[in-house]
Amino acid sequence: MVRAVDVHKRYGRDEVLKGISLEVAAGEVLCLIGPSGSGKSTFLRCINHLEKIDGGRLWVDGELMGYRARGDCLYELGEREVCRQRSAIGMVFQRFNLFPHMTVLENIIEAPLRVKGESRAAAIQHAQALLQRVGLLAKAGAYPAHLSGGQQQRVAIARALAMRPRLMLFDEPTSALDPELVDEVLAVMRGLAEDGMTMVVVTHEMAFARDVGDTIAFMDGGVIVESGPPGQVLLRPRHERTRAFLSRVIAGDAQAQGASGARQDDGIS
Repeated sequence: MVRAVDVHKRYGRDEVLKGISLEVAAGEVLCLIGPSGSGKSTFLRCINHLEKIDGGRLWVDGELMGYRARGDCLYELGEREVCRQRSAIGMVFQRFNLFPHMTVLENIIEAPLRVKGESRAAAIQHAQALLQRVGLLAKAGAYPAHLSGGQQQRVAIARALAMRPRLMLFDEPTSALDPELVDEVLAVMRGLAEDGMTMVVVTHEMAFARDVGDTIAFMDGGVIVESGPPGQVLLRPRHERTRAFLSRVIAGDAQAQGASGARQDDGIS
């Protein structure tokens, strides 16, 4: 479903991606982990051509993203063609990016109506089914400002699914949420994985990566340091950089759990 070959990305003199090569099979879940600034989110945005690559090739479902190849030369596609390609790729961001002046239902049906030309009745029926799936059918008439962060992110997932994508991209979808709201979003993502949705997930949720990921790729400094099954990368990492990162994450999780326990104790007393 996704094939990247020697992908490079620069911002001025800063080379953010230094030759990323990987493959994601249809129905597979790839979790990208690594420290902030390692290039994970940039690579995710390159997959659907929100960021233009400076070298290499990226294919989604066998189609070269953003470009047409003629011999050894690449010619960038027009905006209409790029939008057509993106319509098969759902993306969920850190922030929910819902239209504040639209209801939950209106947010979900907007793209199917405008981009895919679906009838309003069909779009509404599909949106209601998706809201049922994410547990928010009762909120169809609510506005984003009246929803919790976790609810808004679940609406954002439903909105992405409304385009019937072949691939879903998640850019740290729980990082902006309060800890008690994280599980409700991860539960929806687990359900998608169980249904066979191909997913590339940038995440710091190691338990989710361990339980749901088919492959984990650890990125640092714009390169993939190592990748493999969760049991190998998380429990038996081969590289010192991976071991150091995981040690910091585990220590941070333990500290956060301790702080959460202290708050609960204070509430009880």
